[in-house]
Amino acid sequence: MIRRRDLLFAPLTSQSAIRPSILVHEHIMVDFVGAATIQPGRYDPDEVASLALPHLKAIHALGCRRLLECTPNFLGRDPKLLTRLARESGIEIWTNTGLYGAADFKFLPNYAQRESASELAARWITEARNGVDGVKPRFIKIGVNRGPLHPLDRKLMEAAVLTSRATGLTIASHTGDGAAALDQLAILKKMRHAPSKWVWVHAQNEADLEIHARIAKAGAWVEFDGINPKSIERHLECVRFMAEHRLLNRTLISQDAGWFHVGEPLGGSYQPYTSLYTDFLPRINPDWRTPLLWTNPQLAFGTKK
Repeated sequence: MIRRRDLLFAPLTSQSAIRPSILVHEHIMVDFVGAATIQPGRYDPDEVASLALPHLKAIHALGCRRLLECTPNFLGRDPKLLTRLARESGIEIWTNTGLYGAADFKFLPNYAQRESASELAARWITEARNGVDGVKPRFIKIGVNRGPLHPLDRKLMEAAVLTSRATGLTIASHTGDGAAALDQLAILKKMRHAPSKWVWVHAQNEADLEIHARIAKAGAWVEFDGINPKSIERHLECVRFMAEHRLLNRTLISQDAGWFHVGEPLGGSYQPYTSLYTDFLPRINPDWRTPLLWTNPQLAFGTKK
């Protein structure tokens, strides 16, 4: 268990009022061609780096010290590229293990259909322990469809729990709605795994705020990502609701931004990572910033690089 005195509260110099922050759900690059077609060499890493680096440097100047890159395997995960960008930007960039079953399983390789949860977990545990291209994943990323969960979605969640139990890594699950979130919470309970090792990703898409409260009260993390200028009011509503119900200590925020799209000219329209800092933070209670962007991310995902 992480103790608060173990958190990475970096000292600030007298020359800067910038407070350190962690972004728990962002992307550098994605490839939506599908698991049946994706292959190495579909993009130029130099082109991706040249487009992404200025955006990373911009948030480093705003205090970002760690970014969790949530692109899974078979969707454009590239740990070598992330290592390069981390070195050049000064931001720790964490990669993941796991598989993405959302979008009706388009991004699942064939072996995910036939292998058991234990067999899938064995693959992810090996990645977590041995690394991918020399980089050890620091969290588990899965994606499930809307609830009630399909048997294949359930298998991915069960594999993630087995992996989390063996490695200590936290599960970040792209989750379609509150019904799917409740189904995953039930799996955690059935498998006797701590809810604190599971993050409900994209929780803002569930209209019923009471489900947010129910999941948080069970001890899991509720993540409101996708923050952008058009979504500010919805995200303010979600975070304020959690604060009013004294559940800010189970709340995470991020932007789900970036997105160099492989196959599109110049990677399409790269989404900056600055909106959370420039548009969202000025509109919340200043006392909420440290829990949401520093303490909670470390309690949820750990502190080790």
